[in-house]
Amino acid sequence: MDILGERKFVEIPGDRTHELPPLLVRSTPVKSMDKMMHMASDILLTEDLISSMPLLDPKLEMEFERRRMDMALNLVDQYQHFMQSWAWGDSILEWIRHCENAFELRSDLRPLLRADVWPHAGRKSFVILLEDKAKEVPVNLEGAVGMRLTFRQPPPIGYFSDQFLFYLNGSLAQSAFQTWAGMSGDPVSDLPPERFRFDVVTM
Repeated sequence: MDILGERKFVEIPGDRTHELPPLLVRSTPVKSMDKMMHMASDILLTEDLISSMPLLDPKLEMEFERRRMDMALNLVDQYQHFMQSWAWGDSILEWIRHCENAFELRSDLRPLLRADVWPHAGRKSFVILLEDKAKEVPVNLEGAVGMRLTFRQPPPIGYFSDQFLFYLNGSLAQSAFQTWAGMSGDPVSDLPPERFRFDVVTM
């Protein structure tokens, strides 16, 4: 085991650079903007975030309508970010499966992975490797994996409360990832990034 600062890295025999399968990031189709805006407006009405009472002053009514539209747009934006994170997390878990198969086929890499039940908590090393290697990733990778671990399929926007999309989204995902990562027995060491190469392909 190599130690660099506070990080521990597994020792890999030889000095070759190993080619891993590409990470294929699939986009998740979302409903039309009009339909999402309508559903977001329904959330605002049912949770009484904006008064639905008729107003006698036309200027005040226009101001309330503008605020309702801004909040609905914000909800839709939060939901689209949730969907993007979920899609990345789903793609990363699939990539880890392919990496496991690649490790299994190579005698020098096979001993690095313990046999375990999927999803392997010890496989957080692949997420750390992705953080070390990937450039300009549009999401928090640990949060993305946590979101995918939380939701097997992404729920439609109408299933969420405004509080979830505004406040709980990120913290829930991070908590799920940390719980998953902490389930593996010590020691779990990082994979040395200079020994691996792979492409990130957005589909």
